[in-house]
Amino acid sequence: MALPMQSSSGPIDHNEPYPVGRAYAWLVFAMTFGLMLSDYMSRQVINAVFPFLKAEWALSDTQLGMLVSVVGVTVGLLSFPISLIADRVGRVRSTTTMALLWGAATIACGYAENFMMMFIARALVGLGEAGYGSAGAAIVVHVFPRRLHATAMGAFFAAGIFGSVLGIVLGGLIAAHLGWRMAFVSLGAFGLLLAIAFPFCVKEPPSRHLGDDVRMSLGEVFRALFVKRTAILTYLGIGTAMFVQAAFIAWSASYLNRSYGLEPSRAALGAGLLALMSGIGMVLGGGLADRLSRHDTSIRLWVAMAYCIVSGLLLFGAFLLPPGPLQFVLIGAGLLIGAGYPGPATAVITEVTPSAIHATAFAITVVCNSLLGMAAGPFVTGWLADQITLPRALQAITVVCFAAATLYYLAARARQREVDQGRPVED
Repeated sequence: MALPMQSSSGPIDHNEPYPVGRAYAWLVFAMTFGLMLSDYMSRQVINAVFPFLKAEWALSDTQLGMLVSVVGVTVGLLSFPISLIADRVGRVRSTTTMALLWGAATIACGYAENFMMMFIARALVGLGEAGYGSAGAAIVVHVFPRRLHATAMGAFFAAGIFGSVLGIVLGGLIAAHLGWRMAFVSLGAFGLLLAIAFPFCVKEPPSRHLGDDVRMSLGEVFRALFVKRTAILTYLGIGTAMFVQAAFIAWSASYLNRSYGLEPSRAALGAGLLALMSGIGMVLGGGLADRLSRHDTSIRLWVAMAYCIVSGLLLFGAFLLPPGPLQFVLIGAGLLIGAGYPGPATAVITEVTPSAIHATAFAITVVCNSLLGMAAGPFVTGWLADQITLPRALQAITVVCFAAATLYYLAARARQREVDQGRPVED
């Protein structure tokens, strides 16, 4: 069976209207953006309270890394089945349920009495967040015209970085003044309020707008997701690039605390600034990719490759310098440029998969993001830090940027061959 595509490689119609009204499209974006903020605030607040947990419970860096990685592992394992369900039962309904769960689980973290209780509560945070990135992205991509896909996707995923910033900064400030437990309770309550409001503002779109009238068996879904080498390589590139971003977000506060001698609250502010650079990079990177790909959308993958190469050079060079203002600036620049890949990469995913299963397709990117990036990055960095010190560990992992660039290079070559051959989504 031939499966409907939402778009394909080639020139973009710059007069293409919004699939829905412009005002409603931006309301949808605002609500999904807000939930993405909450998602990552709940996920990353743990990093701000590392010093408090280490002092109170005498945890090792490996254990601290596990509290970050368990969310990534849970998200990675469950994103696909949950997103598959969301494509069938409704993305808005699924999003609301997931947000209610992660908000409640974040509050539960504030009542943990030991490492194991915290670990279980963090796993429940991951369970709630497992399908949101993919379902939210699918909701957003279907209310914006193709010419804005990289921009919209870059901005949506940037909410994850901005949420990380808020989680680290607000979490550090609240923990310093009201205790680390209140940091979890406050940010979890924010998520619950947004979850309650979401279904009143965002409505489930009619199935005809998503191509959901096409009934696909599980085998057809898998074939549509993996039939193209472009898709497979892009999935892997997304996850590999996230490895470095996730590691720096998780360990920046601890690095500034240990190497720069900053107290936890000031270290959290500095780490928040670095994460903010990543968020800005996602927005700018997606917008630049859309501008550069006006005549050929396959250029998006070459742009993502360039972002990774420049980022790797800047980050590796930063750790050849002693701690200080110049090193801090280079780290910020490396994170800003390196974070530009999600917009163009996920826009390519929308071109090579059917619209009926976009949430499921985005779930594959979430799986790669979570297992290759958010789970592996903080854990591997923490393990290396126990072996060779944290500064050397952060320098060592920058080589992963070049691995991501290689994957995007291979994906771009594969995309060009597929376009030249005129291959359909399903042969």
